[in-house]
Amino acid sequence: MLSKSQISLLKSLQHKKFRIEHGLFLVEGHKSVIDFANSAYQIEAIYHTTAINPKLLKLSGKINFHEISLNDLEKISSLKSPQEIIALVKMPTWPLLKASALKGKFAIALDGIQDPGNMGTIIRTADWFGINHIICSADTVDVYNPKVVQATMGSLAHVSIYYVELAEFLDSINMPLFGALLDGSNIYKTDFGTEGLIIMGNEGNGLRPEIIDLVQKAVTIPRGGNAESLNVGIATAIFCSEIKRNSYK
Repeated sequence: MLSKSQISLLKSLQHKKFRIEHGLFLVEGHKSVIDFANSAYQIEAIYHTTAINPKLLKLSGKINFHEISLNDLEKISSLKSPQEIIALVKMPTWPLLKASALKGKFAIALDGIQDPGNMGTIIRTADWFGINHIICSADTVDVYNPKVVQATMGSLAHVSIYYVELAEFLDSINMPLFGALLDGSNIYKTDFGTEGLIIMGNEGNGLRPEIIDLVQKAVTIPRGGNAESLNVGIATAIFCSEIKRNSYK
C-alpha cells in the first residue's frame, strides 16, 4: 500500500515543474517499462498489481518492485485505464551535444513542436528508421510529459533528446540543413546525401523566420489533394522514409 506522501509525489510528476524538481518521470505499460529497464535509464522503482507478477520475472532482480492495489495504481496513473504497471524513472543528464556525434548521420531538429502526441509519434518514427538524435528548441514540449512518454511506446528509451537554443545550434553546425517548407523542392526528387539535419516546424506556424534563414535546402511534400496541411508527425515519417530509401540507392 502506498502512503499519502508517496501518492502525492508520484501524482505530482504529471507536471513539468515537479518532474524537474525531483528529476523523475513515470513510464506506464508493460512493453514501455521493459524497454526502459533494458536501456541506460535508471529505474528507481516499479509499481505493479498482482496481475502483472509473472511478467516481472524478465526484469532485473536489482529493481525495487512494489506490489500495490489497483486503487492506488489508478491514483498515480495518468491514464483513464491504467495498465497494471508503472515505473519511476530517473531523468538522465545528457552531455552537451557535439557536432561530431552527428557526422555521417541524419538527425531531426524540432522547432516549437507543442502537441505531446506529435512529439511521441516523431520519437517513435525516429526509432523505427534508426535515427538516434532529436534536437529540440527550448519551447518544444517536454519529452517526459506523460502523454509524450505514452505515445512513444517505449521508443524514448532508444533515442537521445536534446534541448538547445536551436538557431544558435544550427548556425554553429557544419552539415546540411534540410527544412520542411511549403515552397521547397519536391522531396521525391531531393538527394539527401549521407548526412544532415531534418528541421520540422511548429504545428500551426511552421519554422520561425530565424530558422528559415539558416535552412540550406527547403524541401516540400507535394500535395495531391485538397487538405490544407499535413500533420507534422506524418510529415516527419515521410522525410525519414525518403532518407532511408535514398540510402539504398
